[in-house]
Amino acid sequence: MKQIAITTQFSVYDAVSELPAEIKDLMEQAVAVRKNAYAPYSNFRVGTALLLDNGKIVLGSNQENAAYPSGLCAERVAIYHAGAVYPDAKILKMAITAASDANQTSAPIPPCGSCRQSIAEYEIRQETPIEIYFMGEIGAIYKSDSLKNLLPFMFDKKFL
Repeated sequence: MKQIAITTQFSVYDAVSELPAEIKDLMEQAVAVRKNAYAPYSNFRVGTALLLDNGKIVLGSNQENAAYPSGLCAERVAIYHAGAVYPDAKILKMAITAASDANQTSAPIPPCGSCRQSIAEYEIRQETPIEIYFMGEIGAIYKSDSLKNLLPFMFDKKFL
């Protein structure tokens, strides 16, 4: 038997005020769009802002449905919209924030598994990493230089 050791590295910012100006603006837009989430079932609101290489910012918030699998997370709303409207643009940076209506979220909340797989598809397709910044409602922000830190054994087209 052999063992595989996987290590990842994240940068940690203690507050939004510590972020570089461009990322602070992106996170503030994610916070604003989070308020547009349609989350009557989970009462958990997520906002995402993407910075594209063409300078455009694309926003997304989670959209739920009584038929639970029919809803979409904020991250996928944003990246699918970017793919539809700006098909040749690369996603450079992604800011994600999540808040619960029931209690204050102070821990950084990363993308769910489905979103990680979707982000991986775009990162692989564009052949450049996507910087991902994620936080709760308040508190620290984690920065990952690539989706590979969050999903080291990515499933992609090379397995098909």
